[in-house]
Amino acid sequence: MLSQQSKKAIKRKLNIIYRSDKSKKNLTYANEIFQLINRYNKFGKKVKKIKLSEKTSVLICYADSLHNTNKEKTIKIFTKFYKKKLDNFFEIIHFLPFYPSSSDSGFAVKDHYQVDKKLGDWSDIYRQSKNTNIMADIVINHSSSKGLWFKNFLKNKSPGKDYFLTVDKNFNTSKVVRPRENRLLKKISIFKEKNLLWRTFSDDQIDLNFKNPKVLLRFIKIMINLVNHGVSIFRLDAIAYLWKKSGSKCINLKETHEIVKLLRIICNLLKSKPIIITETNLPEKENLSYFGKNNNEAHWIYNFSLPPLLVHSFLFEDSTYLNMWCKNLPSTRIGNSYFNFLASHDGIGMRPAEGYLNTKNLSKFFKRLKKNGGQLSYRKIQGSSKKVYEANITLFNAFKKTDYDKKGKFFLERYISAHAIIIAFEGIPAIYFNSIFGTSNDEYKYIISGNKRDLNRYKWNKNKLENLLKDKNSKQSIFYNKIMKLILIKRQNKAFHPNAKRQSLSIGKKIFCFKRTSLDKKQIIYNITNLSSKNKKIKINNKLKNYKNLFDKSKISRSIKLQPFETIWLSN
Repeated sequence: MLSQQSKKAIKRKLNIIYRSDKSKKNLTYANEIFQLINRYNKFGKKVKKIKLSEKTSVLICYADSLHNTNKEKTIKIFTKFYKKKLDNFFEIIHFLPFYPSSSDSGFAVKDHYQVDKKLGDWSDIYRQSKNTNIMADIVINHSSSKGLWFKNFLKNKSPGKDYFLTVDKNFNTSKVVRPRENRLLKKISIFKEKNLLWRTFSDDQIDLNFKNPKVLLRFIKIMINLVNHGVSIFRLDAIAYLWKKSGSKCINLKETHEIVKLLRIICNLLKSKPIIITETNLPEKENLSYFGKNNNEAHWIYNFSLPPLLVHSFLFEDSTYLNMWCKNLPSTRIGNSYFNFLASHDGIGMRPAEGYLNTKNLSKFFKRLKKNGGQLSYRKIQGSSKKVYEANITLFNAFKKTDYDKKGKFFLERYISAHAIIIAFEGIPAIYFNSIFGTSNDEYKYIISGNKRDLNRYKWNKNKLENLLKDKNSKQSIFYNKIMKLILIKRQNKAFHPNAKRQSLSIGKKIFCFKRTSLDKKQIIYNITNLSSKNKKIKINNKLKNYKNLFDKSKISRSIKLQPFETIWLSN
């Protein structure tokens, strides 16, 4: 049973979020939350708990990343491949939305309580969770216009009644920060009133009304349902846009942060102790705010500035901005972590590069990415103008050629070194399924769908991929073996614990270097990367003599010789 202190903490948060409501109403919702927690803790299924260590790595994938020619459910197809090829390297699987959906590759959810029948069912998720921690999306900001909730909303029926956000013509949207180009508001007439329906991301993704406590309560129930089916990590999708207030930016508002704090309290009270990770594709300072002032919000946050700055540094052979960022990035505390990634189902977000890459740098960056086969997605800003929101491209294409390496001689070296950096960096490395195999742009799917993000959402035939991996000379086999080797070395070295101390070191703009020190201070590892297409020689001090390169066990004597785009991990 919950303690009085825990009950007070939940009541306090509800009163802050819904301070305009009467306390009696908040008490009713608080009592229902108490009952949900107590019921789960008494009768709920056991879930594999997270134990962060140097062995922790995440695989990002769709539940249908693999398919067969027969009608076998794709989760089963995937788990067979995972057990054979990936199980020894990853502790966590992030299955992107596996619910019935009407668009946006799963992010227009029709029903959070169901698994899409084409993919499998809850038993498939739970079965995999017995051996691997499962991370699942809670698409919390919006819901499908084709789902039951919205159909009931239009009929004033439950569940769905008052679930969606409508505003009147007096609502001031002049300062609203947009992530997309679509029209924000749509005129609708329901219940004999003319209203404006709020749509942050697309016409099919209608924003939910969290000013209605029943919506928050609904998502708490969804969280507990997910835990009961084996999920131990909740990815809160687009959480920053949750609360809207007239005349404000309608992003990162106080109430949004208080909701994350409440969800953290609830997770801490559940016997399985699930983890919260916030997905906030925003400038650095705003993204970091989701740890909370007292580390009382998200357990983990996406390290969104890392992908654009890292890719830029390799393409332009310049670590200036990457070094500046690394030096300023605060260290995490035990219990909190950065989620380091280079690629995901989305593009390379550009808002996190704000404050580091100026207009001139960005212009050159976009020009190069477009030459490499990329597309650009935009967001509306005040007035009629727009800015690039993300670059849509696979990592293989992004690293293929540069202004200095126009023939792409060193594409493989750039690709592997970039992964070595995110694997060695402070935090938890997360590798996108397609990146493991050096998958290139899916031009065919993009031409058919017109969705720029589909360039990086290729779905593999399992038999075809397995046959390619058997060929030691295939691109897929080379990429797979090199990246898995990096992860294997990481798993064996304590200085790669997510919270091991990180120190940024400056060795000129052609080198990127940082130092990791294990929690027990017994092991030190230096990540040193040559960001240029020329050989580099670095003189070392006596302290580094007899350090070993973890990749080939060779000892370092007077100097370090680095090949173009080579990364080494030096350990004492």
